[in-house]
Amino acid sequence: MAETQLIELLAEALQACRACGDLPECEVEIRLEQPPRPDMGDFSCNIAMQMAKPAGKAPREVAQAIIERLQEQGGLLQRCEIAGPGFINLFLSPTWLQDSVRDVLLLGDSYGHSNAGAGTKVQVEFVSANPVGPLHIGNARGGPFGDSLARLLMAVGYDVEREYLLNDGADNTQFRLFGASVLARAREILGLEWEIPENGYRGEYIIDYARELIERHGEDTFAQMPVDDAGAYRVAMLAEEVVVAEIRETLGLLGIEFENWFSERALFEEGAIERKIEQLRERGVAYQHDGALWLRTTDFGDEEDRVLVRSTGAKTYIMTDLAYVENKLARGFDHCIYVWGPDHAAQVPSVKAGMAAAGVDPGATEFIIHQIVRLTEGGEVVKMSKRAGKIVTLRQLIEDVGADVTRFFLLSRSVDAHLDFDLDLARRESDENPVYYVQYAHARICSILREAHERGMATDDLQEADFSLLEHPDELRLMRWMADYPSEVLAAAQQRAPHRLAHLSRDLAATFHQFYGNCRVIDEEAPELSRARLALISAARQVLRNILSLLGVSAPETM
Repeated sequence: MAETQLIELLAEALQACRACGDLPECEVEIRLEQPPRPDMGDFSCNIAMQMAKPAGKAPREVAQAIIERLQEQGGLLQRCEIAGPGFINLFLSPTWLQDSVRDVLLLGDSYGHSNAGAGTKVQVEFVSANPVGPLHIGNARGGPFGDSLARLLMAVGYDVEREYLLNDGADNTQFRLFGASVLARAREILGLEWEIPENGYRGEYIIDYARELIERHGEDTFAQMPVDDAGAYRVAMLAEEVVVAEIRETLGLLGIEFENWFSERALFEEGAIERKIEQLRERGVAYQHDGALWLRTTDFGDEEDRVLVRSTGAKTYIMTDLAYVENKLARGFDHCIYVWGPDHAAQVPSVKAGMAAAGVDPGATEFIIHQIVRLTEGGEVVKMSKRAGKIVTLRQLIEDVGADVTRFFLLSRSVDAHLDFDLDLARRESDENPVYYVQYAHARICSILREAHERGMATDDLQEADFSLLEHPDELRLMRWMADYPSEVLAAAQQRAPHRLAHLSRDLAATFHQFYGNCRVIDEEAPELSRARLALISAARQVLRNILSLLGVSAPETM
């Protein structure tokens, strides 16, 4: 990448300045930024201002010394300029942009990939909604985000596994309430005495689950099921199979698949919870108080100590989380990423403190909190009422606007910001819809290439075209987007920011549309220029396809 080469050139120039005594030996960080305007260069560096004080010279004087050494190296650099108080503006030779087109065509689907994370095994756990009903808008955002983050990490070389945690442990209150609610509805269907527990689940889908379970397991199973906690848990486990199948199918519509579905119940059945309790006792960080077992998390930065085991014997979330993270690390993961909803944000400090108390490096985990999504229609917030016929489930949203639109819209903003999902815009097939706009750019390029082929113009081996003919400002802008793409992929992965690619896809599409409006691609009177421009748009098509692939969105060839 050009940035890497430039940093190397700047480091060599600094060393040359030091060798001849122009600059002293001192620690300095070489960082590049993109100037706000093209006339200010391709990249800018403030290294001269960092070096000014230790050198005892004015920043512009330091910059001049560095530039003199840079200009001796030529090649990638066309020229350098001093700007403002001492910025070094770097102008690159057009050949680096032209070479990027050739790289795209040669590397294809792997263009933009790197080995930055090679040798590191990462797990991304996301969605992980309680298996107590269909996925709804409240937990929908984590799906596309977690999946696209996994794709990004894989693109930059990490060994990645996606995991869905099923919160089906015996002490999970919501899971038991779910089972009790399904049992009540099953008894209602059978004409037996029934009552949904306080804070139980009252959605119509509970009735659907009850009917399906009666059909699968027979009326006697539910007529004879004890109406107590044990019976509720048994029914919850029976219903879990139906719910998980439904969740799998819904996520599958978005192209999301998990390498592993982990049952919290396994931690109890395999004795992992009890072993963890004993380890914490042995470390002296667990203590008894008021009949409950507590963890000394205040010794590790938490606001208060946390209960591990209630006086009833029920295990708390932090207890299962500590056993769960130990299980993950024992499976060989170097880093574990949790994608949680906003309702879990307050738990993060306690879990981190709990890990430290348990002797586990909190740095081995990372918690990403996604904010809520609101549906809007006609300028009003959609009230979540299935009875009123409004969208309430993720599946309904997908059926309404499509999988591509669902994913793109949910990825269009940083996950730490609230997102209003505009249904009216999502349904619109026009340039106003960002998904349509980007996909149309891809389809339009495909159409141009088909037309060129039909006219008898060669559209293969385009990497052999004469790229030196590409000098128009719109051509250079389009090439610049492609040249920057590998660094954008790396930055999006490092910053856990798939939304950067959503923005990039729109910018690249807009740059292509502008280029196509100002530059004639198919021109039989200028065959060499046409061939170079066909190569350029073919590369643009490939980069658009690569971006959309990382976002999990399709790249249609016709629209």
